[in-house]
Amino acid sequence: MINQLNIRQLAEEKEESLSPYATKSRLSRGRLKPEEPCQVRTAFQRDRDRIIHCKAFRRLKHKTQVFIAPLGDHYVTRLTHTLEVSQIARTIARALNLNEDLTEAIALGHDLGHTPFGHVGEDVLNELYHQGFRHNEQSLRVVDLLENNGYGLNLTWEVRDGIVNHSKTRIDILGQDWGKVNTLEGEVCKIADTVAYINHDIGDAIRADIITEGDLPLPAVKVLGLSHSQRINTMVCDIIGYSWAASGRDTTDSTKIGMSPQILEATNTLRKFLFDRVYNLQAVQQETEKAREVIRLLYRYFNEHEDKLPSEYCLHSDETEQRVVDYIAGMTDQYALRIAEELALTKSKAR
Repeated sequence: MINQLNIRQLAEEKEESLSPYATKSRLSRGRLKPEEPCQVRTAFQRDRDRIIHCKAFRRLKHKTQVFIAPLGDHYVTRLTHTLEVSQIARTIARALNLNEDLTEAIALGHDLGHTPFGHVGEDVLNELYHQGFRHNEQSLRVVDLLENNGYGLNLTWEVRDGIVNHSKTRIDILGQDWGKVNTLEGEVCKIADTVAYINHDIGDAIRADIITEGDLPLPAVKVLGLSHSQRINTMVCDIIGYSWAASGRDTTDSTKIGMSPQILEATNTLRKFLFDRVYNLQAVQQETEKAREVIRLLYRYFNEHEDKLPSEYCLHSDETEQRVVDYIAGMTDQYALRIAEELALTKSKAR
């Protein structure tokens, strides 16, 4: 049946009914290495599947989001964060009649290069490595080079663009240095990432008894909602409404994903509250300092003992430091802790 009827072509034809601003899979800029197209899946569906089945995606379940080694079962991990981003982004993309498959692929792949211990690990590697470290660039390195036994996933240009450009500096949401993604689907993922982490980090902070619901800034809560679900619904509906209206304007800024001024201000207020009351507090916790020491120990040891690196991390760089960064960034929290403990025990026995 597949020989007589190309299912992929039917899916591509359906994409013609999407918004004129949507990215069509048949018009993709292509892959780093040319491939025969799949008979069943579009290029973006194929990318999504490759990401879901890769090792880096599986490891996300054992990587910290904010709280390091929490005791409870309901704290957000890098994997559950990724799934929440995907759900929010797909909802927005579907409502705006954009390419949901491209949106999903970007969302699922956006954090593949994140370090163990969340942004703490990222900050330490950025301090140690002379070229700096940014998890979005590492995510691109994962899908281009490190996955699939060193062959990479060979994703489309559009998915790779969304992955590398999803990251934000610590400025206000949609601020001057927010950065640009080259597809609307990528922009959707970028703002969905923010919606997801603001709301689930509030939940985790309450779960950890760092804040209470009553501590949340009242002006923001009055606008966005009292509960987790209300706040997400308010933000998502506002993004859809604002962006839909923007797409109807005959201006150079017509293809814009954003928020209305009132919702944007309230969301930025919540984000600032999280930095002041949660993220900055977590940065001085004992567990956080232990995580920093683990990363430093691993970095120092493997730079001095390059022969101990797994062989697959020696394929894509002649520089020892880059190989070490690739190895450490791919570790889960527990694996990094276990290796650091083994190295510490080895050193103590050698004395």
